[in-house]
Amino acid sequence: MRRHLLTTTAAMLLALTGSAYAGMDEAKSFLDKEIGDLSSLDRAAQEAEMQWFVDAAKPFAGMEIKVVSETITTHEYEAKTLAKAFSDITGIKITHDLIGEGDVVEKLQTQMQSGENVYDAYINDSDLIGTHWRYQQARSLTDFMANEGKDVTNPNLDIDDFIGKSFTTAPDGKLYQLPDQQFANLYWFRYDWFNDPKIQEEFKAKYGYDLGVPVNWSAYEDIAEFFTGREIDGKKVYGHMDYGKKDPSLGWRFTDAWLSMAGNGDKGIPNGKPVDEWGIRVDENSRPVGSCVARGGDTNGPASVYAIQKYLDWMKAYAPAASQGMTFSESGPVPSQGEIAQQMFTYTAFTADFVKQGLPVVNEDGTPKWRFAPSPHGVYWKDGMKLGYQDAGSWTLLKSTPDDRAKAAWLYAQFVTSKTVDVKKSHVGLTFIRQSTLDHPSFTERAPKLGGLIEFYRSPARLQWSPTGTNVPDYPKLAQLWWQAIGDASSGAKTAQEAMDSLCAEQEKVLQRLERAGVQGDIGPKLAEEHDLEFWNAEAVKAGNLAPQLKVENEKEKPITVNYDELVKSWQTN
Repeated sequence: MRRHLLTTTAAMLLALTGSAYAGMDEAKSFLDKEIGDLSSLDRAAQEAEMQWFVDAAKPFAGMEIKVVSETITTHEYEAKTLAKAFSDITGIKITHDLIGEGDVVEKLQTQMQSGENVYDAYINDSDLIGTHWRYQQARSLTDFMANEGKDVTNPNLDIDDFIGKSFTTAPDGKLYQLPDQQFANLYWFRYDWFNDPKIQEEFKAKYGYDLGVPVNWSAYEDIAEFFTGREIDGKKVYGHMDYGKKDPSLGWRFTDAWLSMAGNGDKGIPNGKPVDEWGIRVDENSRPVGSCVARGGDTNGPASVYAIQKYLDWMKAYAPAASQGMTFSESGPVPSQGEIAQQMFTYTAFTADFVKQGLPVVNEDGTPKWRFAPSPHGVYWKDGMKLGYQDAGSWTLLKSTPDDRAKAAWLYAQFVTSKTVDVKKSHVGLTFIRQSTLDHPSFTERAPKLGGLIEFYRSPARLQWSPTGTNVPDYPKLAQLWWQAIGDASSGAKTAQEAMDSLCAEQEKVLQRLERAGVQGDIGPKLAEEHDLEFWNAEAVKAGNLAPQLKVENEKEKPITVNYDELVKSWQTN
């Protein structure tokens, strides 16, 4: 009993006095031990920024704040290292929970529906930007920073330094989320095999053009065929890798911009307008008017069906047989095992796992045998379209969170995205959010060991990769429809056309319910009249747009490749 009392007393004293020790001594200790030279700010500027946090946090010292994010390396670093540092420096106790991505959205929905404060801030994907803007339950950060949050907004935050701010800005021009981490889906290939003179010679003899990074899907298909079944380094290899199990992760595989790579939707950066990469059309007031071709959408149009059909064909012909029954997490490590020549769709968040010493895809000196490059595009793709997906986990403050708690949580959000800590955080997680971090000399030094990741993020090509845009009015409700519909195509229960017909019809049921309920006011869905593909294509052409496009007679266009090293040089001269 005595031991219990002593322990309890000690805990109470720590709770009462902990904030008294918060301040610049703790900040300097943190900078010494954790940051050092890995910052875009010099030491004097780091200390000035830390002093601002110390002063701004004084009214909230002793508060206990809860925030939540999905479990990835970047957020583990925040939860285990940066949360403690912030608490030590400011006296605000932060509990940073790490849960599954789906669970984050579920908690967010619970708070939005109940009005109860489940968490004080969320790091949720910017894919929800259309949801947050239309439901108006998330605080506009633009308004918050100018008004009630002005006293807790870091004057050195520098919103323009965030490379993903366009992803988190709504059609009203206001910022609703602050990017915390970003990663892209890129083309991955075995640089060593592609540069083997014997392999190059054999490829040229068979296909009549040079082996290189495929610019279009026709070239990707040829390369997949060429490598599949060959023996390299004593192993049978495959020209492609993917996954096909009917599982929620199959949904991300497609909502993460697979259709845009094929060429569905309209031109527009960061997203197509009036038709986006989900095939959802909006009117001039950003009201969703349809998903099916019959209402001017493109979810079941020729470009989308082509995208699904190619996915099915390639997995069957060129990927390991086991891939058909794999989920996202099961398929992820396969390319690093040394039997895959190329992969169209690789998340850069897992770069660290692909450069571990001892892997078959890593040289003895620690440099990778593989490279990242821009994804090839399908036959329906046109210049000016987005070309792939970029995840942007972003800080979101809900209006149901009391002001004082929102302010304290906003201080933490700014701390973990600050210029003081962002270079170090980016070295840990490789999920870049700031231009000043990308420009840091330490990443020039590290670039050779990251397989083209730094070169891509420093290139103009980066702009063609973006998250889900504002055409999607309720991301949680609509996203869950994808894996079920496409799972039917993957299993063979439906053709690609039948699967996409089903998907667009289910999406329109959700749009219809939202329209009837009127919960999103004058920016919610208003379904258009139905017409045929030819009508809507003619309307698009008349307006100078693309979607929905008519079926292309020959979907196997002339294959094009580019030399990887020449491509990187062209970025550096731009």
